[in-house]
Amino acid sequence: MIHGNTEGIRESVLAELEKLYDQEFGREDFLPDRLLAILVRATSQINRELMVYITREGSILEIAVGSISSVALPQRHLRRNLDRLSGIRCIHTHPGGSPRLSTVDEQALRLLRFDAMCAVGVEDGRASGISAAFLGDVEYGQLSIVAYGPVKPGRIPQNLWMREIEAADRRVEKAIREMDVTESAEKALLISIDSDESMDELNQLATTAGALVVDRVLQNRRNPDPATYIGSGKAEELSLLCQAEEIDLVIVDDELTGAQQRNLEDTLGVRVIDRTALILDIFAARAESREGKLQVELAQMKYRLPRLMGLGASLSRLGGGIGTRGPGETQLEVDRRRVRRRIDEMTAELRELAAQRDMRRARRQKQNQSVVALVGYTNAGKSTLLNALSGANALVEDKLFATLDPILRKIDLPGGGDCLLVDTVGFIRKLPHQLVEAFKSTLEEALYADLLVVVSDASSPHQQEQRQVVFQVLDELGARGKPVIEALNKCDLVDTNEEIEPKNAVWISAEKGEGLDALKQEIELGLSRIAREEEFLIPYSKGAALSLLHDRARVLDTSYEAEGTRVRAVLDAQTAERVRRML
Repeated sequence: MIHGNTEGIRESVLAELEKLYDQEFGREDFLPDRLLAILVRATSQINRELMVYITREGSILEIAVGSISSVALPQRHLRRNLDRLSGIRCIHTHPGGSPRLSTVDEQALRLLRFDAMCAVGVEDGRASGISAAFLGDVEYGQLSIVAYGPVKPGRIPQNLWMREIEAADRRVEKAIREMDVTESAEKALLISIDSDESMDELNQLATTAGALVVDRVLQNRRNPDPATYIGSGKAEELSLLCQAEEIDLVIVDDELTGAQQRNLEDTLGVRVIDRTALILDIFAARAESREGKLQVELAQMKYRLPRLMGLGASLSRLGGGIGTRGPGETQLEVDRRRVRRRIDEMTAELRELAAQRDMRRARRQKQNQSVVALVGYTNAGKSTLLNALSGANALVEDKLFATLDPILRKIDLPGGGDCLLVDTVGFIRKLPHQLVEAFKSTLEEALYADLLVVVSDASSPHQQEQRQVVFQVLDELGARGKPVIEALNKCDLVDTNEEIEPKNAVWISAEKGEGLDALKQEIELGLSRIAREEEFLIPYSKGAALSLLHDRARVLDTSYEAEGTRVRAVLDAQTAERVRRML
């Protein structure tokens, strides 16, 4: 059986992959040439990632279409808390051509104790390079990664990498025996009634949060069941699946009501969380600044408040004497009161921080500093672009929501001027309204920016849907009317000769540094068209400058002083620069 997304793949390709189960490969080869050729050919035909599990004896255990971050890992061979390595190496292809391993690959290597994790870059019908990683010694409380490559297909050090598996086995056994180092993750089942695209994104979110996705269920329903989201019959069926696969956690692809969550947990017998709780958990793990932590906690409190469930009158505070009789205040009411008090405290503190942010923003406006905000879908490459344009060192990870706190950096423009570039939190479909509300002061960086650069991942098959989500969130923030430049990132992974949407977008690769000069020119041009308020003191001898202002600007106020005429006007940057040169 071929796991993952096989929709649209020709039967002949699937049949060739199925034959791998019947083949035996040599024990001495880390990646046999015959297996490599089949994987490269199939990857080129379907333009999707392929993943295989191969044992030390050379047998193929599992084959899946899709990456580790988008495919539920076939679970029957996966064990947790192993005393040694699993005896299985994972080999997967990258149709974009990059043979480098991602942080998700390294996480799976640690959690599942694979013998090795191997990535094969595939480009133009051939293997562009091969990388491999193994578990190393303990560093900072966890097993380190020993990486090799990329190497060319004909130069795979087969014997060396097979010996590295034996060395990794000894290192892991020693780490567990002497230091009690264990890597484990909650085994998760994903449930959705939306679409495969939404399920893929939920899979990425779960992986980012550190869960091990072992199964996915897409239920065809027009509307969620008000009691159990998926219907009582399906819930009963999934309870058996949870037992058989030893599921620790069920993640639902929508926001559940308190009743739905409670009923599902009763039926499935495991902990259940929804998409909102998952995103909040990721935000909580990634928030670093005081404001970011407050915003996450506020969003969590607002999410939990309507879901508080009391334990009945047994926890009531009983009074004594006249005026205090009766059940008194239940534990549920106490919990709610405490949560509301904490919400009020955090709201007040965030209001103070927002006031400080407003003061800084006013100071920038007074100094006529132009601000350009990078906005876009999460993991579109905004932080990489910020680093490439400004030389900053913002955190860059191949994970969702790597950036939570806004980062401002100055960049130089081709004409000799400069502007401030701000990196913002990424958008996502079904963005919880608690997060939009809690992160309003952070998202306002986009609202108050002079110009928006909407960054899209050109290599994503869902690029157009993600772009629509970005503009939808900008609408909700009231920032849709802002001047916009669109940048299609990761152009090194796609065919740039194809027709693009929108047609005036700039092709860039933030990682490779391609198209950045063109983007800077577009930013400079966009800023030059923006009208802003400025004040000039024009000497009486410079009448031409005063005439230019009356011709090209909207004059708000004029006063006459000893040194000259003081004019307050609204004008674009180009005209303002001309006036300054004349003065």
